[in-house]
Amino acid sequence: MKCPFCSSDNTRVIDSRPADDNTSIRRRRLCDDCGKRFTTYEKVESIPLIIVKKDDTREPYDRSKIEAGVLRACHKRPISIDRINKLIDEVETDIFNMEEREINSSVIGEIVMKKMKNLEPVAYVRFASVYREFKDVETFMDELKKILDTP
Repeated sequence: MKCPFCSSDNTRVIDSRPADDNTSIRRRRLCDDCGKRFTTYEKVESIPLIIVKKDDTREPYDRSKIEAGVLRACHKRPISIDRINKLIDEVETDIFNMEEREINSSVIGEIVMKKMKNLEPVAYVRFASVYREFKDVETFMDELKKILDTP
C-alpha cells in the first residue's frame, strides 16, 4: 500500500477492525518513511451474476424474482415462510456455488423445480405449470404422473 502523503511503499498495518457497516475491514496504517498515519478500507470484491433469459437478453441476478415465483406457487398452501425462505436460500447457494458469471434462467428454473418437488406437491405442480408453460391438459397430466410415480 502506498502512502498517500509521500507515495512510499514502506507502510505497515498498525490496527485492523471491522468497519461500521460490517462488510469491510478498516485498517490504520503507518508510513515508515514519513511517519504519517492513514486509514484504508478493505472490501470483498463481489462478481455480479448475470442471468441469460430465454430470449438471450441479460439482466443482473435478482433474488426477489425467485422469491415471487415460489411465493406465487405456495399461495394458500400449508407451507411456512421459514420453509419457503430456506428453499430460496438453498437455490441461491446452489447458484452461487456454480461460480459462473452468467447462468441461464432455465438452469435456475430446474434448480427451483427440483427443490419445490421436495417441498410440497401442489406448489410444485403450480410452479411447473408456469415454468414449463404447459400448453394442454396432457402435459399437465404427464407431470402429475411423474409425481405420483416418484416414491
